[in-house]
Amino acid sequence: MEEIIQSKCGLCVAHTLHDAYSFIKSLQHRGREACGIFALGNNRLDVIKWKGAVTKVDLVDLHKIFPAHLYHTFGAHVRYATKGREDKILEDAHPHVIGGKIDDRGTHIIIRNCDAIAIHNGQVNFKEQECDTKLLLKYYLKNKEKSLVENIPGSYILAIADKKRNQVLVMRDRFGVKPACLGFKDGKYCIASEDIALIENGARFIEDLDAGVAYYLTNDGNCKKTIISQNFSKRHCFFEWNYIADQRSLINGLSVLKLRQELGKALAEEFHPNDTDIVTFLPRCPEGAARSYSKALGVEHKFLPVFYKLRGERSFQGTTKEDRASSIESNLHILPEAEKKIKGKVVLMIDDSTIRGNNSRHACNLLRKYGAKKIYLVNYTPKIGIIGSDKIQRGCLFGVDMPPGDDFIVLDKTKKMNATNEEIDLKLGVKTHFLSVEKMLETFEKAGIPRTSLCTFCIGGEHPFRK
Repeated sequence: MEEIIQSKCGLCVAHTLHDAYSFIKSLQHRGREACGIFALGNNRLDVIKWKGAVTKVDLVDLHKIFPAHLYHTFGAHVRYATKGREDKILEDAHPHVIGGKIDDRGTHIIIRNCDAIAIHNGQVNFKEQECDTKLLLKYYLKNKEKSLVENIPGSYILAIADKKRNQVLVMRDRFGVKPACLGFKDGKYCIASEDIALIENGARFIEDLDAGVAYYLTNDGNCKKTIISQNFSKRHCFFEWNYIADQRSLINGLSVLKLRQELGKALAEEFHPNDTDIVTFLPRCPEGAARSYSKALGVEHKFLPVFYKLRGERSFQGTTKEDRASSIESNLHILPEAEKKIKGKVVLMIDDSTIRGNNSRHACNLLRKYGAKKIYLVNYTPKIGIIGSDKIQRGCLFGVDMPPGDDFIVLDKTKKMNATNEEIDLKLGVKTHFLSVEKMLETFEKAGIPRTSLCTFCIGGEHPFRK
């Protein structure tokens, strides 16, 4: 089994509890299943983990659990799961710990006097054997950071607090798959998965974390860097730009919104049916692409927001299939003022990607309910989960919840082969189009990210860690 330390999440490290809480709240779009915070002080390391969103626990009460005078550095983590372990949400939630006394309160867990903890975003290959984050933490405690970075392939942003060191170590994998950045606030350094967490909360962006480099956040707020291993080609996750990151973020120096807008233009070049009456999008991620698509074709007058969400949660992050379905059906609706405008019209709906087809089916059903004559479902991400030219099933092994063998809409599972375009259309009941791999890679290159710097495994590319 490969790359099995799984965490598709967001994290931060700061020097006040208020900042850690605020930063991770700004990263809520990266996970909503569980949240955890660690607090490091002189000769003490304590943890709290709870189910649900960040705001399920008030900051006022967290200050009572973690009195400010006892701690100097805090870290926080939001998680979305890859497997349906509803009965073990708190066990799977980060931080993962070595040592400590556990106090299980049902909806939350408090762990006092830990020896070491780890939080991370990504997925790690640990000697081709199944393991968990605690095993990774044990490996670090025995072999230290240099051995971990050089010998454990994977995609990760990893933060480790070790009571003996009395500082927090943060590392980005040597391929730079997962994003994270260094910030500065109130005279002290901090770290977050995306710069939006810094910007929204009064911190200054300094730089993206360098791949294969160890960052040491000391108790006085300084940050020291040590290069461990930089002799590897970068393999950034393109899906961070296409879907995962907040549209206001910069990832590796490239604006997420700008890239999505350019992907919208690329779609317009590749697919532009002349019978479209309305151009819309499946909220909220693809809005920038849909607007630029309309502008590129000179049909801005046809752009019309049709859907709304009651909550900003992403159904993609649901723990189980049932949870995802419930999130979709209860959250996605047609705007009242759009209902009459849809009737008898040809609607072109832009989405970031179609993985399992759950969102798309519900959206298309809503459009039909209100009388849409014809629907185009257009994706600015190529087909994810195909069987590659090497006959190997694709999916993500590196930190997104779409592993090989998943229920991909682009597969014919009975025949164990890729579905044809017509078969995909039949599954969804609409005409579909997926941006070509070549067009997407061209778009990234025009925006300044070489195609050789991207991991494209999930859409048919080579394994990023193997030559």
